Amino acid sequence: MDRQTGFQNREAYRGGLLSIGNFDGVHRGHQRIISTLTAAARERGRPAVVMTFEPHPIRVLAPDRAPPQLSTLDRKAELLEQLGVDCLIAMPTDRALLDLSPEEFFSQVVRGEIDASGMVEGENFCFGRDRAGTVETLDRLCRESGISLTVVNHVSLGDLTVSSSAVRKAISEGRVAEAVAMLGHPYRVRGRVEPGAARGGAIGFPTANLSGVETLLPADGVYAGVAEVDGVRYAAAVHLGANPTFGETKRKLEVHLIDYSGGPLYDRELAVDLIDRVRGTLDFGDAAALQTQLRADIARVAGIVGEGEPE
Repeated sequence: MDRQTGFQNREAYRGGLLSIGNFDGVHRGHQRIISTLTAAARERGRPAVVMTFEPHPIRVLAPDRAPPQLSTLDRKAELLEQLGVDCLIAMPTDRALLDLSPEEFFSQVVRGEIDASGMVEGENFCFGRDRAGTVETLDRLCRESGISLTVVNHVSLGDLTVSSSAVRKAISEGRVAEAVAMLGHPYRVRGRVEPGAARGGAIGFPTANLSGVETLLPADGVYAGVAEVDGVRYAAAVHLGANPTFGETKRKLEVHLIDYSGGPLYDRELAVDLIDRVRGTLDFGDAAALQTQLRADIARVAGIVGEGEPE
């Protein structure tokens, strides 16, 4: 996949089939849009082009109201490439870009720079200054320009419409399994391993303490996940929150890699794919009680991961 910041390599996107959006989380709704885009692009022999914005426009317009992101740009690019996108354009978001009217944006970007031969968007797509452009606006502009437009319906799971907002709500409430169902893939958190108090190692359960996570963290509790170290995948018991058993009030993200026998991972990046929640945070009377619970947690995590991992 050709990945660009702004417009760099015109040969990669000129005349392509285009989809524009934030694609935060690249959930099942986004996946339906992208699969429609790539199928049309293959049929016409054109590149499948996705344009996104970095940072999210609301971080420029109203940073105090900006929701936590579900995916970094790198993770977004990884997922889009897996879906068959040929070119990803990450537009640097500034007020000049956001101040373009729908007609100006379409004329300057869609027609002028990309010269799109077709577009694929979701039914709630908005664009241009103040999000004034709707799917109806886009349909008119595309028809006037001889550009095809396919509007893709949303994806529902039961009574719930899949959206980035719905995924954020589920994660923030600790309902990771529901979030994963909407995403269609595990929810990834990535951070840098830093030294901790080493209490986990002292009681037989060493942990990697992650800092610098740039995406939304779930509610406090213990989670089942998978992490990869040097090409080897490990089931991971993840604890998020304070450690009341030892009188600690600071919220921490700690990862125990089941059956990992290597050395410390300090200063390395570690990505953990969360699958499900195991329990909430508890206050144990002593280290022995904590050890007993951790053994039970690890057994449950291993079972959850074993059921979810492909053979």
